[in-house]
Amino acid sequence: MSAHDPIQTPAIALPRLNEPAPDFTALTTHGTKSLADYRGKWLILFSHPADFTPVCTTEFTAFANRADDFAKLDTNLLGLSIDSHYAHIAWVRSIKENFGVDINFPIIADLDMKVAQAYGMVQPGASDTQAVRATFVIDPDGVLRAMVYYPMTNGRSVDEFLRLVQALQTSEMYKVATPENWHPGEDVIVPTPQTTVEAETRMGEGYKTKDWYFSTRSL
Repeated sequence: MSAHDPIQTPAIALPRLNEPAPDFTALTTHGTKSLADYRGKWLILFSHPADFTPVCTTEFTAFANRADDFAKLDTNLLGLSIDSHYAHIAWVRSIKENFGVDINFPIIADLDMKVAQAYGMVQPGASDTQAVRATFVIDPDGVLRAMVYYPMTNGRSVDEFLRLVQALQTSEMYKVATPENWHPGEDVIVPTPQTTVEAETRMGEGYKTKDWYFSTRSL
């Protein structure tokens, strides 16, 4: 390869939406956990770059403070970083001592990076040795329903992931879509007609219809 050839970076294998989430069994601060342990529940699996770092600390305290709200949605939380088991324990104790917050969900110790690599959490453009801020929403059947990646410099909005789970569960239950920044209690979007006949009759079906392709209703 000449000096003028572009640098080749290895391809990152990313999981895909609406397919089974990558399986794992890993040591956590709550003992060994597997993806199978969360069958029948919703799961938010999220990674952070490193223990004892300020942005990650704000995210973990925010997740812990909203844990009861996630529990009401039958949703478990599971953290991960490429740190040791003992570093996780020490960090959890530090957060309790300095911020008064109990981190009451498990954190995966992923020193061999197996889980991080399976989920595409390691991004060479950001770091080869740390996981970026990746978040995965997995449904009760073990299917990946959403994934979001953030850079190392900027923290996530925990409220947004709570909202996202509410929206996903609503779409699943009522077979509808949800508009931008939808929150429970607001109107949902009715599926778009799939034939010209259905489009012709849409205006008379009792929905709040702006045009044949755009109809909403309350739940």
